[in-house]
Amino acid sequence: MMSPDKTVLLVVDVQLDFCPGGSLAVPGGDDVVPVINRLSRDFRRIVATQDWHPPNHVSFASNHAGKKPFDTIPMRDGQQILWPDHCVPGTSGAEFHPDLDTLPFDLIVRKGTDPGLDSYSAFFENDRKTPTGLHFYLEGFKVKNVYIAGLALDFCVYYSAMDALKLGFQTTIVEDACRGIDSPAGSLNARLEELRKAGIRILNAANVEGS
Repeated sequence: MMSPDKTVLLVVDVQLDFCPGGSLAVPGGDDVVPVINRLSRDFRRIVATQDWHPPNHVSFASNHAGKKPFDTIPMRDGQQILWPDHCVPGTSGAEFHPDLDTLPFDLIVRKGTDPGLDSYSAFFENDRKTPTGLHFYLEGFKVKNVYIAGLALDFCVYYSAMDALKLGFQTTIVEDACRGIDSPAGSLNARLEELRKAGIRILNAANVEGS
């Protein structure tokens, strides 16, 4: 039985731009909302993340002449996938899904705020060394167990889970509270297999112990 005081639910990027109708929609992205709302009742501590990009963000294809979404460009820290403009502060797409119950959130971490640096993980920017502050917050509360839900399973959830594990947290992904992009086809299952092999538990919400 996990200790409720040492456990957190991490809700990743359940924002309108990642839901159907958004600029970077994850198929079925809004289906996670009722699952997360039910799940939230079982956790005393909940942290949520938001992508929060300025209009001149390096990851936007619109900021690179001759480039289109899903092209890549070389960066100092590796290849950068170029995306449609998304999650710009002040736009509706940056907001949480309106049906997501945000009242229980204890902390909201906004990531990707540096124009020159993308951020998938809830813990680190994509240079793999600039912290978002989440690790220090969880350490302060002596959290040991991290349960992760949200969007997209094969990007921000994946990187958040791998970082949580590397930082020493017992890490669980709540699979039916996530949706993935799966492009190219089969890549989502490959990511899930990587996560399992790394030692991350993958459960459905019905199998999450009450916290």
